[in-house]
Amino acid sequence: MAWRSVGKDNADLVRKLREFNIISKDAVENAMKDTDRKFYCPNNSYMDAPQTIGCGVTISAPHMHAYALELLSNHVRPGSRVLDVGSGSGYLTACFARYLKAQADLGSGLVVGIEHQPKLVELSLKNIRSDDASLLESGVIKIVEGDGRLGCPEHAPYDAIHVGAAAPETPTELITQLNNGGRLVVPVGPALGSQYLEQYDKDASGTVTKTRLMGVMYVPLTDLKTP
Repeated sequence: MAWRSVGKDNADLVRKLREFNIISKDAVENAMKDTDRKFYCPNNSYMDAPQTIGCGVTISAPHMHAYALELLSNHVRPGSRVLDVGSGSGYLTACFARYLKAQADLGSGLVVGIEHQPKLVELSLKNIRSDDASLLESGVIKIVEGDGRLGCPEHAPYDAIHVGAAAPETPTELITQLNNGGRLVVPVGPALGSQYLEQYDKDASGTVTKTRLMGVMYVPLTDLKTP
């Protein structure tokens, strides 16, 4: 099983995810290879399991990040706007940016990471700068401090939205900020209860279709907290 794998380095971890058919697209494989987890996950960087990154939160297992990239890849195109809710360490935000960069000149599109904990905002900026400061300097990535449950209307609408924590119910505000033709991937369900990874597709007329993908277990999507 892919989630029992450990890579000797980042490339080896990604190779195993491809070998187990978690990754099927070359562009997803390349984005994950080019985004070395050591910058975002200092402990057990290449183990395919969630890891603590501080502030009471974790970075998701690599196979879940791979699933998210695969599910949203067709909606991340030149000029696309992507929202990563609960961006935490900044890892998946950087993967989305590299996926976008591979298709067009850097800057032809925008990836917004939103995180409500100030310390994690600072951490993600530090991590991305250590990885590749040009991702921030070019403006292709913006890290925003705010309540991810409310999305980020300033940069909406989004062609792809990923949520890295479980919403207790259908996240209507995020669906509102989804562009026609866009896709939202979000875990939905109560903390310590039954949760499912759900996909919401909005067609050209604005009609939304929900698809339940798989059972998952995520930390809850929370609001702003007092330091």
